[in-house]
Amino acid sequence: MKNMIFASPAIVKKMFCVAVAVTVAYVAPHVTGFALHRPTSTIIATNSPVTFIRRRHEASLSSLFLSAEKISSDGVASVIPSLAEAASVISGAASLLRGKTVVVKYGGNAMTSPELFDLFCEDVATLQNLGIRVVVVHGGGPQISNMLERTGIESKFEGGLRVSSADVVEIAEMVLGGSVNKNIVSGICSHGGRAIGISGKDDSLLRCTKRGGEPDLGFVGEVESVNTSFIEGLLDMGLAPIIAPIGVGVDSDPITGLPVTFNVNADTAAGRIAGELRAARVLFLTDIKGVCDGEMELLPALGVEEVQALIDDGTITGGMIPKVSYAVDAVKMGVDGGAFITDGRVPHALLNEIVGGGTSGFGSGMGGTVITL
Repeated sequence: MKNMIFASPAIVKKMFCVAVAVTVAYVAPHVTGFALHRPTSTIIATNSPVTFIRRRHEASLSSLFLSAEKISSDGVASVIPSLAEAASVISGAASLLRGKTVVVKYGGNAMTSPELFDLFCEDVATLQNLGIRVVVVHGGGPQISNMLERTGIESKFEGGLRVSSADVVEIAEMVLGGSVNKNIVSGICSHGGRAIGISGKDDSLLRCTKRGGEPDLGFVGEVESVNTSFIEGLLDMGLAPIIAPIGVGVDSDPITGLPVTFNVNADTAAGRIAGELRAARVLFLTDIKGVCDGEMELLPALGVEEVQALIDDGTITGGMIPKVSYAVDAVKMGVDGGAFITDGRVPHALLNEIVGGGTSGFGSGMGGTVITL
């Protein structure tokens, strides 16, 4: 015993930091940053020396991750297994998805809350650093409504979709393709990611026709085709395309001869883009916990046929119907890893659901509903 060296808690914490950094190096050879989370703290490794940042939140990848304050000289033995398990989960997810594409529909509270916005941007950068290709399709309804109010332009909703006159579409294009889009791009870049902002009009990315049916929604577009080669080219350059859901008409205006601009629902655009890309995953960040049963208990996983049964018996109603419909369509088009209806109010929801399931690929099991064939 006389030759044994006892380390102080401070030294043990530093040793743990080094262990985390070494783990990252072996988890993904090109990793420059990653984040591990538990309910009461966040452990983040970045390009700089590892730092501990305390953040109170409610979500967790799993109970594998330990908070810094619990690491002490008499607790080293319990740290190592947890670190090994955490590394296994992350490496499993990274090996499964490295080089593959994940499409994310970004909106709701995850977009309007400054804290959640920052964490989302951090998550995108983290996934890129793990070698996962990320495409973001964003909404911006509250921002559009605010600008419409400021300019005195009236708007209303029918069936959860904004009735879009020519004036409304002009404002939507200005807001979505302007400040909203560029703020997301700069947020991701500030966390070490690489992103570029585009709209569905760029290189005819989203070619649309007028959405039919009643009531008449004006210039709301139905996506007819997606220029996937444009997206793939950006992804091949290491960039995350951040897409504003504004589409261009298949046909020109018969009067002016100019291309028609359409407002496209972000869920619709994300599902169609994911399907056309044959993405590995598509996530729809929402302001609810996922698809629930009649007792309002979360249903963590559903098959396509089960979704239809829940719609038929009235369990899935209202605004959730189009959302699950877009998810089902994406899965049917070839998103073989599933469509995630994810609670975007949970901090780091994106990261939790992409890497939280390890090699299973089915998320943390706590952050929403996964729909598969």
